[in-house]
Amino acid sequence: MGKTISKFSTEAWLPTTKRRVLVIILLAAALALVTSFAELHARLISLLPAAEAIIREQSVLGVVVFVVFAALSAMLAFVSSAVIVPVGVYVWGKAASLLLLWVGWILGGVTAYTLSRYFGRAVVQVLLPRSLIERYENLIPRRAPFGFVLLLQLALPSEVPGYLLGLMRYHFWRYIAALALAELPYAVATIYLGAGFIERRTYLLIGVGIAVAVFGGVALHALHRQIAKRKLI
Repeated sequence: MGKTISKFSTEAWLPTTKRRVLVIILLAAALALVTSFAELHARLISLLPAAEAIIREQSVLGVVVFVVFAALSAMLAFVSSAVIVPVGVYVWGKAASLLLLWVGWILGGVTAYTLSRYFGRAVVQVLLPRSLIERYENLIPRRAPFGFVLLLQLALPSEVPGYLLGLMRYHFWRYIAALALAELPYAVATIYLGAGFIERRTYLLIGVGIAVAVFGGVALHALHRQIAKRKLI
């Protein structure tokens, strides 16, 4: 950490930060496509009442499963909470689903941070490629200020910062604050994607996709500028 790296390695690093934004954009496009086919959309929506009946019978378990799944999606690259969001919005509404999703993502980030801080590099290397860990470590200042960590949370795939900052033993409560602030806009976007799909509002889906693209692009650009300012490239 803290050593100078080449521009080449930075350019190799930057595209991986776009994956989170790309996933939401592709999800928005896929949902918009599905809503354009009335019969297909109706068949998918017809499954929601059955899911609601199951959740209503086991209300506490339903909440726990939703939050745990959201937490796992914040820890593991191959798990996406987008699968369960339409069900949550249908059953609990947008506000409650947003809170549950946000809490789940925060819990996932805290778990990732705790695992890496107390169990070390050996555990992290099981979950993230070694080359990825080393690449990011070289870009993060040893005493990163809060604003830099917030940009890191906004720009990186959600499962990465917790592991990295845990390895660095970054201040826990500052990490939590940055995590909560960074996850909120993405949680709002994901919830509105779910609501737009249920309500068959294609323009809302497209609008959310564009907004996320702009927001993620600005965050990525700002992070790149901060790295350049610190003479890490």
